[in-house]
Amino acid sequence: MAKKEEHVRKPDWLKIKINTNKSYTGLKKLMREKKLNTVCEEARCPNIHECWSERKTATFMILGDTCTRGCRFCAVKTGLPNELDWGEPERVAESVEIMGLKHVVVTAVARDDLNDGGAAVFGETVKAIRRKVPGCTVEILPSDMKGDYESLHTLMGGEPDIFNHNIETVRRLTKKVRARAMYDRSLELLRRVKEIRPDTPTKSSLMVGLGETKEEIVQAMDDLLAHNVDIMTIGQYLQPTKKHLNVERYYHPDEFEELRKIAMEKGFKHCEAGPMVRSSYHADEQVNETSAQRRIKYMQGYESKGETLNTTNF
Repeated sequence: MAKKEEHVRKPDWLKIKINTNKSYTGLKKLMREKKLNTVCEEARCPNIHECWSERKTATFMILGDTCTRGCRFCAVKTGLPNELDWGEPERVAESVEIMGLKHVVVTAVARDDLNDGGAAVFGETVKAIRRKVPGCTVEILPSDMKGDYESLHTLMGGEPDIFNHNIETVRRLTKKVRARAMYDRSLELLRRVKEIRPDTPTKSSLMVGLGETKEEIVQAMDDLLAHNVDIMTIGQYLQPTKKHLNVERYYHPDEFEELRKIAMEKGFKHCEAGPMVRSSYHADEQVNETSAQRRIKYMQGYESKGETLNTTNF
């Protein structure tokens, strides 16, 4: 295992595609005008240019830009959050409509200062998107809400198309990597979602390169499947700043493909795995058939009326 002062050299094949075209700059301008945050920017996601410029997707980060936790892998700032902004759900919905999104991911900073962990605002945001853009499928990515499973019913009230909650790393490394989070609490949250809405796909993500073993990765897959998780994503951990955890090693694309095959053979309905894969990567491809058909029907309605989505600003 690499020592703290040592840094593993980033391999030549690990490239990030930069594309700051008109679509990208237009979306960035929109976010500022609506006073919205995206995890794409705050967490320094390597796929931001692909998603914003080519796929026209984005992951909105609600409940402010300040997290009450200080996970050692995450670039989102930590501190005392601001008061709740109840106008935020409507602004998110308006942005989804303007952008013409077919799938949107809504995540949030951890708000351990709130009794419900922010579940009420989450629920209102999903409902606002449903009212504004009925055909848009919605994925939510909340924190564990400190194990307050009653708030989970509030979260699910908007009937999200995918429920996503990340275990982030293997059991052994959880305490080192995730602040205040618990491996088993995350698994229990995912299990309870299925109890509330059995037909809602559940999803979780794992970072590699933090010192885990292949056996531990496979065990994490088994743990997720044992809690009825349908979708898994596996990506390379990239150190956002020198203050964060070092990368212990970089996985080759062939290793990611092997892990993807293992996950699919074990029974996951969908698995994305690769150096640049993040929890929301290609999320629009992971909705179930029912949600996809609802979206298609809505889009066909637009076309039959001779209408076009309002994306002219981009």
